[in-house]
Amino acid sequence: MATLIDGAASARRLRAEIADRASSLAAFGVVPGLAVVLVGDDPASAVYVRNKEKASREAGMRGETIRLAADTSQAELLALVDRLNADSGIHGILVQLPLPAHIDAGAVIHRISPAKDVDGFHPVNAGRVLIGDPTGFAPCTPAGVMHLLTEYGVTTRGAHAVVIGRSNIVGKPMAALLVQAGVDATVTVCHSRTTSLALHVRAADIVIAAVGQPNLVRAAMLKPGAVVIDVGMNRVADPDRESGYRLVGDVAFEEAREVASLITPVPGGVGPMTIAMLLRNTLIAAERTVA
Repeated sequence: MATLIDGAASARRLRAEIADRASSLAAFGVVPGLAVVLVGDDPASAVYVRNKEKASREAGMRGETIRLAADTSQAELLALVDRLNADSGIHGILVQLPLPAHIDAGAVIHRISPAKDVDGFHPVNAGRVLIGDPTGFAPCTPAGVMHLLTEYGVTTRGAHAVVIGRSNIVGKPMAALLVQAGVDATVTVCHSRTTSLALHVRAADIVIAAVGQPNLVRAAMLKPGAVVIDVGMNRVADPDRESGYRLVGDVAFEEAREVASLITPVPGGVGPMTIAMLLRNTLIAAERTVA
């Protein structure tokens, strides 16, 4: 039976550390500021944004949420980003994705100053992460996964890690972080065009699933003793619940925990770490202004 990786507990510990470091900036007259921009009224995005604002305030930061109508033009959004870039009281800028279809998300991401891109999506930060430059902000979810691997003493040097998914938000930066000197994993990236997925997963010491397909990874695909990190967050119908659904990951959890050595649950695994790493990136951005 696998040991559970308690991401919620790890996130609480990290957020307490962040709060301590944030309070020390008061001597310099600095309060870390995070601006979150929400365009439209997507319910899931709205909940996530509220959680980010609450978490930033609990960490002693200034959390500001800017809500814009769904018909806000791209030019108006870019002008807002420019104002936030110029605001010395804002150290981190996050524009919540997805954006309405008429707005080019890439143009918005490119407009955010790399020094305030605490989501880690700007090409400058992506490049820095790829080459192992520690000044680059890594995307929060892959960074959170790395934190969990370290905290739970997972040996990455020489390990074979299989990343399922090649998104710019998780899959690609996850692979980049795992191959860096000092981490030293050998990485295989699988995706929707990969043939014989089970064959690749079976060879993995560490499996990181991030594709958004419920229960894609089955126990029979896993090497006994593998470390399993489930980034997936999927709603599946459940008539026994008042909501009518339940959340599951990309891994068939109950059967996989019988084979794995360590495994993240969904929810309560990687998810809480994403917001914690966002706060950490914002803190670092603020600390750099007084360094």
